Amino acid sequence: MSDAVERELGWNDSIEKDSDFILLPEGDYDFKVVKFERGRHQGSEKLPPCNKAILTLEIDSPEGSISIIHNLFLHSKTETMLSSFFTSIGQKKKGEKVTMNWNAVTGARGRCRVYQDSWTGDDKVERKSNKIKKFYEPTNTAPGTSTNTANNPALPQQVSFTAGRF
Repeated sequence: MSDAVERELGWNDSIEKDSDFILLPEGDYDFKVVKFERGRHQGSEKLPPCNKAILTLEIDSPEGSISIIHNLFLHSKTETMLSSFFTSIGQKKKGEKVTMNWNAVTGARGRCRVYQDSWTGDDKVERKSNKIKKFYEPTNTAPGTSTNTANNPALPQQVSFTAGRF
């Protein structure tokens, strides 16, 4: 993630920054929600107009740190994806009815399945990007612990602790 101040460039400004795009291999990754925005889906063939949550998920991997923008649509057709997201970040238990707490989403952590999506741009060039396929239920639910990373040796292993013990 860049700490540089964003600004408008002038027509005669000098530039040097190259692309830092990283395409992750498909797999399971831990994520952190670094940004949440409210938006509106204008409607499509598959889904009528509805509210949407625009999430920026940060994933640290051996290839580098990346951000994935993921939309959650607030519609009954996509309720299972909403449910799995809130379960993943620990706000919901499977089979439980909850009110979505959007104020607690930024900073939340969970685990997800990432895949590579192929698409063709307006210039007819095929491109790939990372997308979220699904969110996982936490495997460890003890207070102070995060999702289990044992299934992916490339990720740092979880360290458990007990409050008040050194």
